[in-house]
Amino acid sequence: MVPSEYVTQEAPARDAAQGRPDPNRQPAEKLIVALDFPDAPQALALVDRLEGQCRWFKVGLELYLATGNSVVETLKRRGFSVFLDLKLHDIPNTVAGAMRSVARLGADMLTVHASGGPVMLTAAAEALAGVPKPPRLLAVTVLTSMDAAQLTTIGISATPGEHALLLAQIAASSGISGLVCSPEEAAQMRKILPASTLVTPGIRPAGAAIGDQKRIATPASALAAGADYLVVGRPITQAADPADAASHILREME
Repeated sequence: MVPSEYVTQEAPARDAAQGRPDPNRQPAEKLIVALDFPDAPQALALVDRLEGQCRWFKVGLELYLATGNSVVETLKRRGFSVFLDLKLHDIPNTVAGAMRSVARLGADMLTVHASGGPVMLTAAAEALAGVPKPPRLLAVTVLTSMDAAQLTTIGISATPGEHALLLAQIAASSGISGLVCSPEEAAQMRKILPASTLVTPGIRPAGAAIGDQKRIATPASALAAGADYLVVGRPITQAADPADAASHILREME
């Protein structure tokens, strides 16, 4: 259950000036392809194979730790938008310093873990407040690989949906208007936080393998629930023909 102090957004989001993306923009503007590769050559080869179908690419921990800033800079030089998914989670001072360092890269979106708490989240938002063209800050709620059984093992008795909503409300009250949530929580978050930007991983087109994901949805149903961006990895990156797989997903999104 969400505590009463987080039922409504008490503090205006500090990045609200960026605004929620237009829900009516083209599917290619909503699809984020996850470049989950161990090195830059493999990642950029996938970018080339997609033949310009996608504007957005996600750089996660695996690729970022292998290549550092260079892959982000390369993607930006080539005109793509970058979702830098580092899920920062540390003491407030360390996260604030990381915000200032990473802001220089030019990434368009950046993640922190909402479970870091309101002081850490506020520090992250405030660190970007004076940065020209800062990345949109997104708070990760509950990983899509987590289900109720796994939450129970770490002492959380709430359902994934309940816990995700609690963390989303804390993030919004801490000045962060972007959220990462599973498609299962998107409709409720859109209702409670209508101005927030919602990014949903765990997207699987009809007939695709689930893998290690627990809380998933098809592209069409995730958008119908209120998602602004869909993050898709293995259904595209591990396909025999990634460009064809991406085209299929874009058609589903239409």
